[in-house]
Amino acid sequence: MRKTNALALAALGTALTMGLAACGGTAGGGGNTGSGNNGAGAAASTAKHNDGYTKVVNASDAKGGTLKFALSDEPDSMDPGNTYYAWNWNFSRLYSRPLMTYNPSPGEGGLKLVPDLAEGPGEASADGKTWTYKLKKGIKYDDGTEVKAADVKYAIARSNFTSELTDGPKYFAQYLDAGDYKGPYKNKNLDDFKGVETPDDYTVVFKLKDPFAEFDFLVANPQSAPVPQAKDTGLDYEKTVASTGPYKIESHEVGKQFNLVKNENWDPATDPTRKQLPDRIELQFKQNAEDIDQRLLAGQIQVDLAGTGVQTAARAKIVADPKLKDSTDNPFTPFNRYAMISTAVKPFDNIDCRKAVQYVTDKVATQAPWGGPLGGEIGTTAMTPTTVGYKPFDLFPNGADHKGDPAKAKEALAACGQPNGFETNIAVRGDRTKEVQVAEALQASLDKVGIKATIKKYPSGDWSSQYAGKPDFVHKNGLGIMIAGWGSDWPSGFGFLSQIVDGRFIKASGNYNMMELNDKSVNELLDKGIQTTDTAARNEIWSEVDKKVMESAAFLPFVYEKTLIFRPASLTNVYVHPAYGMYDYTWLGVKQ
Repeated sequence: MRKTNALALAALGTALTMGLAACGGTAGGGGNTGSGNNGAGAAASTAKHNDGYTKVVNASDAKGGTLKFALSDEPDSMDPGNTYYAWNWNFSRLYSRPLMTYNPSPGEGGLKLVPDLAEGPGEASADGKTWTYKLKKGIKYDDGTEVKAADVKYAIARSNFTSELTDGPKYFAQYLDAGDYKGPYKNKNLDDFKGVETPDDYTVVFKLKDPFAEFDFLVANPQSAPVPQAKDTGLDYEKTVASTGPYKIESHEVGKQFNLVKNENWDPATDPTRKQLPDRIELQFKQNAEDIDQRLLAGQIQVDLAGTGVQTAARAKIVADPKLKDSTDNPFTPFNRYAMISTAVKPFDNIDCRKAVQYVTDKVATQAPWGGPLGGEIGTTAMTPTTVGYKPFDLFPNGADHKGDPAKAKEALAACGQPNGFETNIAVRGDRTKEVQVAEALQASLDKVGIKATIKKYPSGDWSSQYAGKPDFVHKNGLGIMIAGWGSDWPSGFGFLSQIVDGRFIKASGNYNMMELNDKSVNELLDKGIQTTDTAARNEIWSEVDKKVMESAAFLPFVYEKTLIFRPASLTNVYVHPAYGMYDYTWLGVKQ
């Protein structure tokens, strides 16, 4: 039986349309050739606020120039197989191509899966345990050699089965029938990796332990981008990634800069989803977040790579100026911004102590750093309103105005044996201004009932590998609460929930289930859902998982995120891609 990307699209479209309606937009394409100009000497703009959410702004096929990005910290890795930041899954498509990808379109059309390296969607066996993909012939790396099926197999082996690469997800390791395979760094004989078979140079066959109804979405993540075994240099591979996309790496100074130039061996005939407009693309790391905003407004750079929107000062300036506001988009993103309360750090191993935090939190105050209602709606669930399977509920009402209920919190403290409160630590990424401000707002809420919280700041680049995502570090340093955010790996309940709530995904490093929640009923529902081929029934299961997670009181949602993204006058082909909740980085051009 042939499986296509239609598996979940009907429900996905409904979810997206709801999100667009909430933003005052409508789904659909349509070009806009208005200049979108702003800044010194710019012509009057015809593009309006939120145009990039529903159409392409400044459509242009003009080539040349340098497209400039900046980031407030550094990435986990620029290796497509070893990264888990949403912006990097978007950006890495400039130089790497997975088996499947998302249609380049604003609105509902952008949630459609289309072939990338593959000729078409995966063909599933009758029992759903075998998925077969045929590669397009003639796709080349930047050195001119042809991509082969063995390179896709090797990419999966290294990203999911090695202990060295810790930052990306491990879906393939969990679901492939690979026995006790330990990865190619310990066993270089790829024939011993039985989870993926390559009967010829253009056929990739995935062997699963159990059915996986959304497998086409899984191979759309960058870990299916091919890696030639002979070119793999382990953790250093991020400096010399073998490119299959329209750009190749010119230079990579880790933690400082990353430059791309055109890949002359990229063939647009095999790749209708991407463009190759700028001559070069430059990315600077570890730039001050407020300075990035000022450089955007001045037209000195074109994109804040993180895609999380401008900071407080720039937001205030933009909202007060109609011309500047017309150069912004305010979409819902796939992200929930939240805190995770560790079930393994005392006294939060007691559920009532966790409930106290839920009740006392002033969510208006924790919403404020994101820009108030402009930055997102107050959250009460793990899944967001634009996630398929979402149903609204609130298990821990914190007052009619969401400003906290100290009386209920004190009842919970008494129940957990801490009537006078206690001390704990809040971990946060120090370069993320908004997250620091959220931590400060939460700190003030907790203080009302005697919970004395100290804020601990850590760098984004090693956040998951060395700090909040390393349980041993969390335990030793008493990190009771961790400020975080999550967007779906693909737009379904499973794509959102599995990596952050499945107890079997708790890792020694690169852990995103920072609650360390290991609830058997949650794990079993996830398994049941992903094996359910009926879309409506599967979506009902995702809502059940959401409620089970919230019942643990370990997940503290703040806002269903919206961002205010600024598009300078010099940026062309700008639109918000719904699968990433930020601009489509593979389409952007720059005016000369």
